[in-house]
Amino acid sequence: MKKKKIKPFDWSPPSLKQLKVLTWWMKGSPYADCDTLICDGAIRSGKTVIMVLSYINWASANFNDETFAICSKTIGAFRRNVLVPLKKMLADLNYIIEDHRADNLITVVFKDDKTGKVISNDFYVFGGKDEASQDLIQGITLAGVFFDEVALMPESFVNQATARCSVDGSKLWFNCNPEGPFHWFYIKYIKKAKKRNALRIHFEMEDNPSLTTRIINRYKNQYSGVFYKRFILGQWVQAEGIIYSMFDRNVNIVQAKTREYEAYYVSCDYGTKNPTVFLLWGKIGKQWVCFKEYYYDGRKEGIQKTDTQYADDYEDFIGYNKTVTIIVDPSAASFIAELRSRGYNVVSANNDVLDGIRLTGSLIKQQTLLFTENCSHTEEEFHTYVWDEKASAKGEDKVVKEHDHCMDAVRYFVNTILKYLESNQPYDDSIYRKGMGANHRAPASERQDTLNKLLEHNDIF
Repeated sequence: MKKKKIKPFDWSPPSLKQLKVLTWWMKGSPYADCDTLICDGAIRSGKTVIMVLSYINWASANFNDETFAICSKTIGAFRRNVLVPLKKMLADLNYIIEDHRADNLITVVFKDDKTGKVISNDFYVFGGKDEASQDLIQGITLAGVFFDEVALMPESFVNQATARCSVDGSKLWFNCNPEGPFHWFYIKYIKKAKKRNALRIHFEMEDNPSLTTRIINRYKNQYSGVFYKRFILGQWVQAEGIIYSMFDRNVNIVQAKTREYEAYYVSCDYGTKNPTVFLLWGKIGKQWVCFKEYYYDGRKEGIQKTDTQYADDYEDFIGYNKTVTIIVDPSAASFIAELRSRGYNVVSANNDVLDGIRLTGSLIKQQTLLFTENCSHTEEEFHTYVWDEKASAKGEDKVVKEHDHCMDAVRYFVNTILKYLESNQPYDDSIYRKGMGANHRAPASERQDTLNKLLEHNDIF
């Protein structure tokens, strides 16, 4: 099999801040004696790509036959977000990159045409997703560490990795998008940058020369509230107040009337003592309308329902139509089993809270999500779903776990289905044709094939 040829990198003239990143460590730079580089700020502002290129250049210019680390939240995220553009850039610059996937090792080789000297360094890739990740990096000796999205990593992992840098001349490289003002990295690194002998460069979208004004404006229109301040303005601000402050009854609530929908889904937040919610979604063009709601609060009603009773209620809710996929709270294993035993297509929901809230807020602002006026519990929760102020004071983004059951059901639908459809990866458009009406119905085998493709897609789980 022929080796796949790497496409050339689409180079743009670097911005002033990107040039600063490229040259800060070089002889004659006023920052050459700094031990650390910190790049934080807006999303899509050109931090990561220019940083990892500078990191490789610095390592090749100052070391030979040394060991370095590149850390991301997960190794998969590194390969998608960093390694793909890095390979293209290094190929253009006459580097040779050897990817040893089984060992999570990348060897970068550079031959100096003037001297004939061959420089070779090893870069181990580590995932820092949780407290246990620190065990993976123990014992290694490093000449440098690059942390991609360091604010998503636990402090224990970062401390363990930085403690490995004992080679003379080693440096630390950090990039991230902002979190809250009490986040450990903001307090211990950014606010103490001078004490740590660190150069901090704050990026904005306009610092990325590859973004047009049209694209920048599109990103600005996607976010509101705390996510606008963090992702667009690059500010380390606290999450407080109503979470979906962009929700506007005059815009996002529509009249309850009969409509011809192109596709259907149901999302469910399941509870035994807590309320159980079913939301029925229909697609019209590029919009999704939540037009039917089931809400049962066992505590309030004084009678708890069983899985069998809830499944009976679901059959009444959906009209016994088994062609519609239902997305269910992943903790509801027994209810999922009950529905599947009755022949329903069930998908376990993606329960990433913050990512789901961010995407849901964007789609509400863009008027992609609409709700009919008879979804009263859902509308009520939009006005009572708030950030946990006590958690924010500790540097954590958490929601108050009250009045959130409809909000969870909305998030499950968005983060399991619409996140997939929003991605730039190809998808099978036939999922749009699996509906409730006779004109949209497909054979069971075809429906299952489509569902399998949906479940196999990496952007879902």
